[in-house]
Amino acid sequence: MYSFANREDTKVVDEPMYAYFLNLTGDDHPGREAILESQPTTMSAVKNELIYNDIDKQIYFIKGMAKHYVDVDYSFLLELDNIFLIRDPAQLLVSYQKVIPHPEMKDIGLKREWEIFEYLLSNGKKSIVLDANTFLANPRDSLRSLCDTLSIPFSESMLTWKKGPIPEDGVWAPYWYSSVHASTCFAKANETKPEVPDNLSILHEESLIYYNKLRDHQSPFQIICSPFI
Repeated sequence: MYSFANREDTKVVDEPMYAYFLNLTGDDHPGREAILESQPTTMSAVKNELIYNDIDKQIYFIKGMAKHYVDVDYSFLLELDNIFLIRDPAQLLVSYQKVIPHPEMKDIGLKREWEIFEYLLSNGKKSIVLDANTFLANPRDSLRSLCDTLSIPFSESMLTWKKGPIPEDGVWAPYWYSSVHASTCFAKANETKPEVPDNLSILHEESLIYYNKLRDHQSPFQIICSPFI
């Protein structure tokens, strides 16, 4: 999101369905009340106010979370170019547990991500699958290839940004974005496998199933340049 937000020709929106998700599920996330006050809580309003709003830029980048797609008609995604970002489940779970101590599959969204991907594929809509570590091994080439696939020009501005928050951040940023706020560019690829706590071992095994399913559809340009395959 920070990479695309740094382009002059791009408008970015951060997780437009977060308040909808919290209102529907009742989940207790950090900053819950502020999130509910900051966004519409019905899907029709989300679409009207945040997804199909007036766009004064050539490119519109929506950063979404698969776990937010609860009781949602996926058909509107057929009108968009969809990028699925996946991350090694061990790294994902250890990181996520720092904010949500006892995550479940519904929290990390990998199963939902696969379901959405399958829906699009079954409806003839091809999607882009990016593996985070593969991407981080060579951000410039990965971004250049991504832009080529999307038929948009690559910009060097996508590789760096100023330290600190950006106006597009959701109100949940203080709880989740400390690392990106401290950064000015993409981090190096993390090849280490953190030890998954015993209480997350079953979730980790289940997560690997959906991670590997999605990784089997990894975009060709990542497979070509991947040092991990």
